[in-house]
Amino acid sequence: MALYPEIEPYDHGTLDVGDGNRVHWETCGNPGGKPAVVLHGGPGSAKSPALRRYFDPAAYRIVLFDQRGCGRSTPHASAYGTDMSVNTTAHQLADLELLRRHLGIERWLVWGVSWGSVLGLRYAQTHPGAVSELVLTAVATGSNPEVTLMTRGLGKLFPAAFEEFLALVPEDERDGNLAAAYNRLLESPDRAVRERAARAWTDWETAVASVPPRSVPRYEDPLFRMGFARTVTHYWGNDHFLGTPGPDGTPGPDRKDNDEGVVLRDAHLLAGIPGTLVQGALDPGNLLGVVWRLHHAWPDSELRMVDEVGHNAGAPGMADLLVAATDRYARG
Repeated sequence: MALYPEIEPYDHGTLDVGDGNRVHWETCGNPGGKPAVVLHGGPGSAKSPALRRYFDPAAYRIVLFDQRGCGRSTPHASAYGTDMSVNTTAHQLADLELLRRHLGIERWLVWGVSWGSVLGLRYAQTHPGAVSELVLTAVATGSNPEVTLMTRGLGKLFPAAFEEFLALVPEDERDGNLAAAYNRLLESPDRAVRERAARAWTDWETAVASVPPRSVPRYEDPLFRMGFARTVTHYWGNDHFLGTPGPDGTPGPDRKDNDEGVVLRDAHLLAGIPGTLVQGALDPGNLLGVVWRLHHAWPDSELRMVDEVGHNAGAPGMADLLVAATDRYARG
């Protein structure tokens, strides 16, 4: 089974979500079809035409959007003056609800990749009535141990790359939260410091993110590279903003209950929502057993593993299973 043919949107626009942010969205496929929303990775990546192709365009009304600060949404995180304090998981969840209501959708299938799986799981846990099914791949849950694994633990497997990654961090910060340390570099008023940090961060991501390793052409775009690195370190350095909300309602780094995994802790809230998890057997996140733990805590889920594949939703075998899942859910 192959991906569906390339298609173009039949509608698009920008939605004012507050805080000076406007989110760019598009809809493809059948205007009268089953609604589905696609949550891209990162955080800080963007929607991609390839993500339209996991759905039968005759059966689905496919909604894609660029999350705050990336893609065609404004302001872009690559701009030094962009206020990142209004780019948190709570803001992203609110944006999803605004978009759903704006498009007149009652319930939709939620499809998420990597960070998009974290956002999709949390959305389903907090807005279960809006989610008909979940299809998730390159699954993560946004816990602190996952961040530690990706920024420090994998250094034992990639020692040369890790030495270069660590070299940019001030010596007195090398034993702490490396994502937070990089985010401080990326918030530096010195443009040269920011640019070196963005390059070093994406070089590390390239070294560890996929097995076998593959180049990432988008990291050669300086605007994408800066926006992506700034956003992902903003989230990874602040518990993915999944901690207990403070008086202002926003989870923050001083309110930590994400060490064991907020999404896993609340997996019981997914009861009654069917879900499919498609995971590469060589995905680095598997070292913590997160996807297995999620599957066993969520009785309405199925887990499909693909051998010899890492963190790559488009790999052979992965795409087949993802398309099979959306085809099955389209039939009800």
